[in-house]
Amino acid sequence: MAGPVAFFAVFFAYPVVAIIGRGLHTDRVWQFGRIGEVLSRPDIQHVLWFTTWQALASTALTLLVALPGAYVFARFSFPGKRLLRAVVTVPFVLPTVVVGTAFLALLGRGGLLDEVWGVRLDTTVWAILLAHVFFNYAVVVRTVGGLWSQLDPRQEEAARVLGAGRFGAWRRVTLPALGPAVAAAALMVFLFTFTSFGVVQILGGPTFSTLEVEIYRQTAQLLDLSTAAVLTLVQFAAVGAILAVHARTVRKREATLKLVDPAQTARRPRGAGQWALLGGVLTTILVLVLVPLGVLVERSFDGPDGYGFAYYRALASTDAAGGTFLVPPIEAVWNSLQYALAATAIALAVGGLAAAALTRRAGRLLRGFDGLLMLPLGVSAVTVGFGFLITLDEPPLDLRTSWILVPLAQALVGVPFVVRIMLPVLRAVDGRLREAAAVLGASPLRVWREVDLPLVRRALLIAAGFAFAVSLGEFGATVFIARPDNPTLPVAVARLLGRPGELNYGQAMALSTILMMVCAAALLLLERIRPDKTSGEF
Repeated sequence: MAGPVAFFAVFFAYPVVAIIGRGLHTDRVWQFGRIGEVLSRPDIQHVLWFTTWQALASTALTLLVALPGAYVFARFSFPGKRLLRAVVTVPFVLPTVVVGTAFLALLGRGGLLDEVWGVRLDTTVWAILLAHVFFNYAVVVRTVGGLWSQLDPRQEEAARVLGAGRFGAWRRVTLPALGPAVAAAALMVFLFTFTSFGVVQILGGPTFSTLEVEIYRQTAQLLDLSTAAVLTLVQFAAVGAILAVHARTVRKREATLKLVDPAQTARRPRGAGQWALLGGVLTTILVLVLVPLGVLVERSFDGPDGYGFAYYRALASTDAAGGTFLVPPIEAVWNSLQYALAATAIALAVGGLAAAALTRRAGRLLRGFDGLLMLPLGVSAVTVGFGFLITLDEPPLDLRTSWILVPLAQALVGVPFVVRIMLPVLRAVDGRLREAAAVLGASPLRVWREVDLPLVRRALLIAAGFAFAVSLGEFGATVFIARPDNPTLPVAVARLLGRPGELNYGQAMALSTILMMVCAAALLLLERIRPDKTSGEF
């Protein structure tokens, strides 16, 4: 545990505590009265209310749309299923700024709806809700569908033999078993939408603001660190409560019905009803996932002189960006790949050690540490990024001008995915195999190399792929610490969207398309690695 604890203490806890202290500790006195002052402001109360209700609405809408998809992927076998599962996961690993860009191209001024029907939905709450469903669809499909595919269908069949109807058997047998997985998925969707940043910033306009957007505005634009510190504490408390409930649902899920090989439960659809359900899910994926991504790609080729590669060629020129960058925007691709590879290595090292420690089941201390590892997914990335600037600027950790600062921030987001993917696999390794190797004289390192590593190799590759994809798209913290001469892809997209002009907009679409293709390629490679039934919730 020493390595992961030190990593999170230095690169997560220290920056967050420092930025909160900078805001609430002035003139050598703690200004706790600011908490009541900030929370009593009408504009802040409006932000808190909107953050909460849009997260609840997004969660309910995501469950409504995605649960039929979870059933189809769990129980049906059809051509292209593996490819389609990778496609629906692409939005989840895309940067939220790219998700916002895709829906801006679909719903905004000059977008597909505007051209066809003259309808604009940008700067409305519906654009935000639809983008959140698009982003979180895969969370429900993979979390709920992963467990659903491993539930023995004979349990439900036995209930029907004893006289229960189809719905009654599902309600009394399958639903209770799925309950913890549905709750875990709902909590994760609520967490991601409660802390939404890029989507709301691009699609919400000046009308809508979540806690994360308001923290960014108070920090970067108004320089009001005390208000930002109070909002960070509120978000921290809310996220802590969500993760505590999530940890309980995960433990309950581990005690559900006996699981079987997913290959035994999937079959071709039978009857008109099942084929209609499959068709409805495929239509939903087409409209919800493929159309926004397709419009994004189409806009990247729709240049001032017709369709072509004008915007992609412009990425190679500094002048075309209108002074937005010190280097050609295309260099952001190479920068992002280098940063993501370094972040993946860090996330695998830290997350692998943490997962190995958590397999020892050493009581409440380790269970609490498991929850702490998830905090970077919910605590304000804006706070972490700004905290990096004010804490890591003195020896022995003077990293503000070092390239490693960006991978460190990205690794904080990658570690939770590594832990969640690796932990079930490591727990499934029979401890007697390790004991037998030790009795035969193997050192602990050789036991890991000869026993554990062959059994967890596939999960390790999956964890590396997810860590790479989410690191590639990290935006909230990177926007503060990425240097102008070394921008990342998400930062470059946001800067281009923030400047007027058709050329800047087209280049943003082109960079977003490149980033989407890289993420999609990584996920397709992951789908070729056949994970076993213990390969984690993501």
